[in-house]
Amino acid sequence: MTQTADNTPTSSGKQMLSEQVYAHLRDAIMRGDFSPRDALKPQDLAKQQGVSLAVVREALVRLVGEGLADRLPNRGFAVPASSDRRWHEIAEARRTVEPVVLRMSIERGDLDWEARVRAAHHRLARTPPYLPEEGEYYTGAWAEAHRAFHRTLLEGCGNPVLLETCDRLWTVSELARRWSSHRNPDRDGLREHRRLEEAALARDADGAAEMLVQHLTLTAAGLNGS
Repeated sequence: MTQTADNTPTSSGKQMLSEQVYAHLRDAIMRGDFSPRDALKPQDLAKQQGVSLAVVREALVRLVGEGLADRLPNRGFAVPASSDRRWHEIAEARRTVEPVVLRMSIERGDLDWEARVRAAHHRLARTPPYLPEEGEYYTGAWAEAHRAFHRTLLEGCGNPVLLETCDRLWTVSELARRWSSHRNPDRDGLREHRRLEEAALARDADGAAEMLVQHLTLTAAGLNGS
């Protein structure tokens, strides 16, 4: 990854470099290449990626906005801490917001939304959550299928601001899952997701919202070890 020959990339070139550095760091954090509280030093990252400090800082600011990095008082950056209190707060926020959005989605979703929910659930149910070569953590394919299923359930609400909020909460929850997913290996996630799909497609807003709360509560219990 390099800049232009005169070391002064154009605005569009700088934006492209920032996007590449952002994607690289985001993937590395989500893969668990960094541990909680690890420093994200702009100077070191700029040297590693062969880009300017400005490009790296722009990428880091985006990660802060997504909850995947913290901005420290001395203007440095670090991977978020993994305290149980933090994940409890994230889980509480999801349990507060997502059931409301799911109700709206069930009330407003059309036939195309129903088809997308069914397809997303089918993909999730048929994707292995673990593979020997990927160790004790969920596979990347399963994680994406899982995200897509939950996102599709909520998309019928038709409110992009609410969906952006849910996306951010999902991202930071996935980081917690990456660090802690091995704590609850016996959970019957297949059944939970199937019941969510069935309730949503039956237009049972009350039942679906209650199931989602239970689903998120079990996730929180697995992440904090309770």
